This record gives sequence, C-alpha cells and structure tokens, in this order.
Amino acid sequence: MDHSRTPVLEALAAYHAEQQTPFTPPGHKQHRGADPRVRAVMGDDVFRSDVLAISGLDDRTSSHSVLEHAQELMADAVGAEHTFFSTCGSSLSVKAAMLAVAGPHEKLLVGRDAHKSVVSGLVLAGIRPVWVEPQWDADRRMAHPPSADAFRAAFDEHPDARGALVTTPTPYGTCSDLTGIAEACHEYGVPLIVDEAWGAHLPFHPDLPTWAMDAGADVCVTSVHKMGSGLEQSSVFHLQGDLIDPTVLKSREDLLGTTSPSTLIYAALDGWRRQMVEHGRALYDAALALAGDVRARIEDIDGLHVHGRDDLCGPGRATDMDPLQIVIDVSELGTTGYRIADRLRRTHRVNLHLADHRRISAQLTHADDENSAERLLAALRDVPAQAPHLRPAPEVEVPEPAELRLEQVMLPRDAYFGRVEQVPWEKAVGRVSAEMLTPYPPGIPAALPGERLNEAALRYLRSGVDAGMVVPDGADPEVRTVRVTVEDRSGS
Repeated sequence: MDHSRTPVLEALAAYHAEQQTPFTPPGHKQHRGADPRVRAVMGDDVFRSDVLAISGLDDRTSSHSVLEHAQELMADAVGAEHTFFSTCGSSLSVKAAMLAVAGPHEKLLVGRDAHKSVVSGLVLAGIRPVWVEPQWDADRRMAHPPSADAFRAAFDEHPDARGALVTTPTPYGTCSDLTGIAEACHEYGVPLIVDEAWGAHLPFHPDLPTWAMDAGADVCVTSVHKMGSGLEQSSVFHLQGDLIDPTVLKSREDLLGTTSPSTLIYAALDGWRRQMVEHGRALYDAALALAGDVRARIEDIDGLHVHGRDDLCGPGRATDMDPLQIVIDVSELGTTGYRIADRLRRTHRVNLHLADHRRISAQLTHADDENSAERLLAALRDVPAQAPHLRPAPEVEVPEPAELRLEQVMLPRDAYFGRVEQVPWEKAVGRVSAEMLTPYPPGIPAALPGERLNEAALRYLRSGVDAGMVVPDGADPEVRTVRVTVEDRSGS
C-alpha cells in the first residue's frame, strides 16, 4: 500500500481548497462563530479543520471511504488484519473489545492491575471478572503484570472463561510475557485482549518490547496520544485471527462511540501513521539513544536511582521494559514522589508522568530532544538540595499484597447500581464498595465495586491522600467517607 497517502488529511485539504460552505454542525462554521478570545488562544486553524466527518470530510453516503482507507493503511503499517479508529480514547476502545468477547454474567480473566476503564467496562456489561494477580516485588514494593502461568492456572480453574485481558506495558513501562499468555488463551480456544495503551510506538522499532499483534494477541488497544503523535482522545484498536468477528467488534464500538467523531483526531492519526512508516525507525533510534543518555546522567545525581532491567525484569518480575519510561526511585531522599513532583512543577515548570510513595517517572517520546532532556535534568539536579525542605513526608501505609487484595463478593455492576450509602471510612471496613477508589495516575483501582473493603486498603488510601495521592473517582476524593452497598441483613 502507498503509505505516502493520508486519506483523511487529503480530504481535509480538498475541503478547504473547494471552499465548501457548511449548513451543518459544528456551529462555529469554520471559526467564524467562535469567540475571538478563544481564537486568540487556540488559533483559527483548529476551528477550520474541525469539520463534520459525513457531509463534510466525506459525502453523505461515505462513498469515498476516507476513514476506511485510512484504517486499512494503519492496519498494513503494523501488520494487523483490521484496524479501527476511536475518537473517545482507549477507555472506549477497551470496553468495545471486552463486549466483543464476553457478555452479561460471562467470565473474563482480567489482570488485577487493570486500568479503571476496564472496571467501567465490567460495570457496564455485567461481565463477571476472574482476577489474575500481578507479580509483586516486595523489595521495591512494586507490581508487575501477571505471569503466563497465572493465566494458565486461572483457565484451569475457570475453563468456561470467554477470554482474557492483560495490561502491558504498565504505566511504569513494565511488560508481560504476552506470547505465553496468548498461547494459554489459544490452548482454550479463546481470545486475548491486550490493553496496550502505553505501547503505540512498539511496532516501529526492533529494540522496543514486542507489541501485542506480534506476540499473538487477538485484539490490541492502544492510545496514540500517549506515546505517539495523536491528539488527546485518539485511540486505535487492532484485530487479527478468527476468534473475534470484526463485524461484532465494530458493532460494539458503534454501540459505545460518538456519532460526531472529531476529524481533528482522525487527521492526526492518519498523519502519525505516515510519519511512523516513513521515519519511525530513525525517530526511535534517536529517542532510545537520548533515553540511554538521560538514564545514565540521572543515575549520577545523589539520592536518585533509575530503575533498569536488573531491577524490573527477571523471574517473578516483568518480562521486558520500555526504556522510554524513566522510573526513578527517590526513597533514599526520605521523602515521597508526590512531594518531589509537586516541587518540580512549582519551581521548574516540569511536569512528571507519575509519582507515588517512593518514585517519580518521566516519559520520553520521539518528540524529545537535547533541550527538553536538559530541562528535565536541570530540575532533577535540584532535587537533592530541595529534599530537606520536603521532609518529613507523611508516611503512606502501603500494605502487603495479601492485605491489599480484596475479595470480590458481588458483580461490579450489581454493586455499582445497587442500593448504596455513604459512611465514614472507618465504618466501611467489612462493607462492600459501591465505587472505584483509584490512585491516579496510574489509574489502577485499589478498590472497585463489589469488593469487600478491609482496614489495610482503606488506611492505604487515607494515608496516601494525606501524603499527596489523588483519588479523583471517589464520591469523596479525600476518602474520609466511602460509598458502600446497603446489604440485606434480614437473613431472607
């Protein structure tokens, strides 16, 4: 296929060249109706390119197949059989994939380190999750994706499961044994869904971790806005094999997706695919070299340790790691990652990717260069001098995995939509959560609807919030009160 072509961008250019006059949405009519104060910040070109996909970019019957051609080019670029664009982020794409595999009350094996969007899919679909435990590094107090053996054991116990879902890479850049997990699924004749939101770049350089389609996954969901050149909310999901009907997958996406997709997002996806096919190898040659240099220079800063393969990969840990995620342990400085991240934003205008009770991380992409790297390094060099002002930091009471692992006693959907009440967190011990409580980022729920809460998990969240953790999806983001189900205690 001719990857110099960009069907969406070309259609957009033709729309401008033809000087078409819209009597359709969007109502700003090619920027003319937009508030000048908004245009002064955003620019006119954003509005000029915000056109209707049908009766705008394409004709009323979509006879030019602009989007279809762009999706075919994307599939060809990465070696998938089918590709679908989404303008509602991977939060929608992963739900569509789940609904294409399992229905209400059917079982789906899910890594317990799944993103909150996966839990939302369980709530909406009424799917019965079978949780597969992540691998726990007790020394570094860090979770890695579940092993292939853990998925095999779950299939042995639940042979009626309709498929499996695993998240890889994690937001910390650690990767699972996807090939082994895919083989386990296919031994049972069921599909593997991979939430590869952080892996849009993986198909385009051999020194990056193996991407999902090459590992044998059936569906791969990726957020191009995270590590690629897509605009926010841009997502792509890929399909291969015969375990999922592409018509069914598209139907599920249509069920959840918007009927007013953003041409801006489509156009950026189209252009990114061309950029990667033509220049991806060279861009990631440079990005990986820069990452290696940045890692080495951070390691020379007192009190900072950059996690590498020796820390994160090996038996009982991750299978691989993305070197572009620069994960830094700050525990030697006697403060938290939360406090360091907040200080760097205030004093250096540097925004970090993640922060937790003992780590910070910086995400590099093909867009970074010596200038952006030097700004990051300058900010980090200031950290040891600032650390005394950030002590003592409130302690986050991180429990052992066995304490943090909560018992699923109700379907997530039943707990979420059932009768609920709000109680003080101390009185929530032993009650069933009716909401997600998610430290964000990275967005992995510590408690989710249908799980029975214990004191260890609640103390972790409460102490975390006091230390700087953000829990945005709770009815009470401070976690002083918790939304729980009203249980029938009558015995009837």
